[in-house]
Amino acid sequence: MKITAINTSPRTNWNTATLVKEAAAGAASAGAEIQYFDLCRLEKYSGCISCFRCKREPNEGKCVYQDGLEPVLRAIREADGVIIGTPNYLGQPNAGFIALYERLVFQNLTYQKERWHYHESKTPALFIMTSNMPEEGYRSGAAADMIRRYQDGLTSSVGPTEVFISGDTLQVKDYSRYHWTLFDPAHKQKRHDAVFPKEKERVFRLGAALAQGK
Repeated sequence: MKITAINTSPRTNWNTATLVKEAAAGAASAGAEIQYFDLCRLEKYSGCISCFRCKREPNEGKCVYQDGLEPVLRAIREADGVIIGTPNYLGQPNAGFIALYERLVFQNLTYQKERWHYHESKTPALFIMTSNMPEEGYRSGAAADMIRRYQDGLTSSVGPTEVFISGDTLQVKDYSRYHWTLFDPAHKQKRHDAVFPKEKERVFRLGAALAQGK
């Protein structure tokens, strides 16, 4: 069992990265081999460049653009399970995730009436989003629609996708350095100390289940 785990956040040791690593640790505990990527540490990369080479033989269904994302896309193709984590920036996944998502999804679109996708996608995936907005904000409205859209895209291009959201996150270690009157630092720290460890346990179990094919 090979699991590809991807942190799209530029913060390699904060909320998103922590949960991706914890899910990967859960998969490893179930015997999976883990290939982990921090997108910010890759060579320069971009989103889809519209070269359409993924629509032409012999590369139908495969992005062939050579940049920093090439090994990540290859690892996803070869994986038995995929974990992708992103922070919520301005109501959307961050730019790193969007670049990967464009390349991942567009390569599989045929532009044909007879069939929508080049490959039938069956690789199970776990989509993790961390957010300053509380988790309940994702239950309806624009945020719920956004999550559903990316979940559907990942399901079509990778495989059946489960979503995990960590909301009301601790953004920085020391709020006193900023003039952020919108937040209650004590509440943020209390929530981080009490709830975030439980979320780590939950994604650990989800990672283990992913590796076990559950």
